[in-house]
Amino acid sequence: MIVKIKNLDLKQVAESGQCFRWKKIEDDIYALPAFGEVLVIKKVGANSFDLSCDEESWDNIWSSYFDMDTKYEKIGKLIKSGDDEHLKLAYEKGQGIRILRQNLWEMIFSFMVSQNNNISRISKSIDMFCERASVKYTEVSGMKIYAFPSFNEIDLSIFDDKSLGFGYRAPYLKEICEYVTANSSWLDELSHMNYDDAMKSLMARKGIGAKVANCICLFGLHLTDSFPIDTHVKQILDKHYKNGFDFDRYQGIAGIIQQYLFYYDLKFETK
Repeated sequence: MIVKIKNLDLKQVAESGQCFRWKKIEDDIYALPAFGEVLVIKKVGANSFDLSCDEESWDNIWSSYFDMDTKYEKIGKLIKSGDDEHLKLAYEKGQGIRILRQNLWEMIFSFMVSQNNNISRISKSIDMFCERASVKYTEVSGMKIYAFPSFNEIDLSIFDDKSLGFGYRAPYLKEICEYVTANSSWLDELSHMNYDDAMKSLMARKGIGAKVANCICLFGLHLTDSFPIDTHVKQILDKHYKNGFDFDRYQGIAGIIQQYLFYYDLKFETK
C-alpha cells in the first residue's frame, strides 16, 4: 500500500540513534523489524511511501509506530518562529526525524546495551543477540532478520557469551531479564506512569542511570518531554546554550527537539 507521511526521512531516522535494527536494502528502501513483524518501506515520491503491509497492519501496528498522531509540521513552525538559530539549523537538516513508538521491552534492553557504546557496536551486539536468542526470523533480500526475543524466551546463559560484546553490561542485562520475568506486570505499569514515576522505577534497576532511563522514557514510553543528555548533548548545551535551553517554549516536545539537536551534532558538527 502507498501512504503519505510528512516529515519522514528514512535515512535520518535510521541514523538518529533511536533504532538499532533497521536494515538498509537500497537508498530509500529499509526493512524495519518491530513487534514481531518486518515492514519493507520504500520512498516513492514526495512524502509518499510504499509499504509491504496491508491496511489492517498499517492501522494496528505501523501507523502508531511512525507516530502519525503527532503534528510534526506544527513543531517545525514553532521552531521557525523562534530566535534559536542553532535549533533552526538542526531542524533544517533533521526535519525528517520522527520519534518512533517502539516496543518497551526492546528499548529497555537496547538502551542498557547503549551505555558507553556507539551506534555501530550497539547494532552489531543486538543483531547477534537476536540471532542467537530468537527462533523467529523473516527473510528480506537475502537477509535473515530475527525477531527481538521476549524476556521469558531468553536462555540466561547467553550472557556468558563474551563475543556478543555486552562487556560489563552483561550482568545487568541478565538481571533485567530475570526481574521482568518475575515481575511480568512491571512493563504495563511503566506504560501507565508519568515521567517522574517512570524515571524512578527505571533507575531502581541495576545498570539504568539517568541518561538510559530518559532514553527509555522517550523511545519506549513516548514521554516526549524526556531529554536524554549524553556526551554529545552535554557538549551541545555547553556550546550553544550557555544561558540555558528554553525548555518552557518546548514543553511537552523537548525530546523531539533533542533528536534534532543530537542528529545535527552527530552528522554535521562532530568531527
